[in-house]
Amino acid sequence: MVTKKDIVRGIAEEVGLTQLQTKEIVQKTFDAIIEALVQEGRIELRNFGVFEIKLRAPRKARNPRTGEKVYVPKKWVVTFKPGKEMQQRIRQRERTAQRTTSPSQRGTVTEPVTTPSH
Repeated sequence: MVTKKDIVRGIAEEVGLTQLQTKEIVQKTFDAIIEALVQEGRIELRNFGVFEIKLRAPRKARNPRTGEKVYVPKKWVVTFKPGKEMQQRIRQRERTAQRTTSPSQRGTVTEPVTTPSH
């Protein structure tokens, strides 16, 4: 898991700022994203993705512990759709992971054995 502190540390080293300066910039960026969502309902960050506020409809659900039916009211949620660059990099990571794992780890399916009929 990567934390905000990890991100700050990496950026600070890369650009030559102190971690304190970098933390302030990162936090201001997060604050700007939140404010744009609150004000506009949508923020598009090219080559990264789109954050959007959507209204989730009310629904009936079940309490997993008791099995009891419960009513979940409508609510606003934040959705994220990754941009093309992020999708490509994730797919590339997936392909790399598939090449480095053995077939038994990937759960490959073997061909069924058939016997010739006479």
